[in-house]
Parts: sequence; C-alpha cells; structure tokens
Amino acid sequence: MSSKQLDQNLIPIWRSGYRFQFEPAQNSFVILYPEGMIKLNESAGAIGQCIDGQNSILDITAYLKQQFGDVAEIDSDVVDFMLVAQQQYWIDFK
Repeated sequence: MSSKQLDQNLIPIWRSGYRFQFEPAQNSFVILYPEGMIKLNESAGAIGQCIDGQNSILDITAYLKQQFGDVAEIDSDVVDFMLVAQQQYWIDFK
C-alpha cells in the first residue's frame, strides 16, 4: 500500500493488547505487548502520542506541523509510521 492509497481521514487506534507509553528505563516511548516491547525513536514517539482514537491521520500530521514547523518530511513520516504500525499489527483504523 503506497501513501497515496492510505486514506488520510482514517483514524488510527492501538490494537487490543498493545499499550503505548513512556518508559523511563528506556528514556523513550515504547509499545508494550504480551510478547515484548518495541522502543520507538523520537519521531515515532511523537506520532504515537497523537494516536488517541479521535484524531485522523490528517489531524495528526497537522498537529505535528504546528509543533515542529511545516517540515516536508512530517507527511511521509506519519504515513510511513502508520503503514509499518498497521503491518506489524500495532494499530487498526476506524
């Protein structure tokens, strides 16, 4: 699925059994799940903080641009994260 096929109006939600949180021992945001933990880089952590079941991909991108400036890479970073998170079964869309 390319970024052009990802509907920007989709609303990402964390899948049941996956929990997003800040982990002080890792000094980063992580995704916890029954089999382990995924440590996220700063960009992924910023995106993950916006996944609340209310914000669409478009909303998340707009919010991050407000926070970090209108950086062109934000669009592709958000889409890339969503695609990987969906492929890895961390998130679903509603």
